[in-house]
Amino acid sequence: MKHLLSSSAFLIVNKKLAKQVGLKGAVLLADLISKEEYFIANGMTDGWFFNTEANIERDTTLTSYQQRKVLKTLKKYQIIETKRKGIPAKQYFKINEANLLKILSCEETKQLVVNKLNDLSETNLTTINKNKEIRITNKDISIRELKFINDVSLFDYDKNILDSFTDYWTEPNKSNTKMKFELQQTWSTNLRLKTWAANQKKWDKPKSNPKSMSKLDAQINEWQKAKELL
Repeated sequence: MKHLLSSSAFLIVNKKLAKQVGLKGAVLLADLISKEEYFIANGMTDGWFFNTEANIERDTTLTSYQQRKVLKTLKKYQIIETKRKGIPAKQYFKINEANLLKILSCEETKQLVVNKLNDLSETNLTTINKNKEIRITNKDISIRELKFINDVSLFDYDKNILDSFTDYWTEPNKSNTKMKFELQQTWSTNLRLKTWAANQKKWDKPKSNPKSMSKLDAQINEWQKAKELL
């Protein structure tokens, strides 16, 4: 399976994987798989192989900072293991093929559900008001949720932004019949995402408080006051 993601002459990026871990994550993984294949061809037996940040940047254009950030994501999904060993120490990698297959299978399952939703016949639909608004029956809320997540994943935003957005707007009501985004009078995923991303930048921006005093400054201030009383 892994040979489908890499080649000696170029890197093949799996689109399903890119949706899950981001484009940079898929590129880095493809490069590491290519390197793993090289080590296997040269007698590697324990699954561990090394690579350097300089080599990865040369082959992928990902900077050292980008590599470290992307590796955190790949480790989060337990696709990659890393360790440092040797003198001088080198970064070693191990690819967890079982978890990689699970992620790809999950994406395939999600797409099958979306296809099922698109192919639902009129017998599975319910007219809910005089304006002939069509909505899926209550038992299909999980299918609607997957379709919403799939639609959102197609937008070009940071994965953390997309995840927090879908987590918030797919929260069901008490009767578990509608999600929060379905309760809105008007809805545009594009506009809502644009606003969400802008607010996320504000929320993540560190707040500076020039009036706040560090613990050390406070101690010095107290010492000076005590000195004046002597």
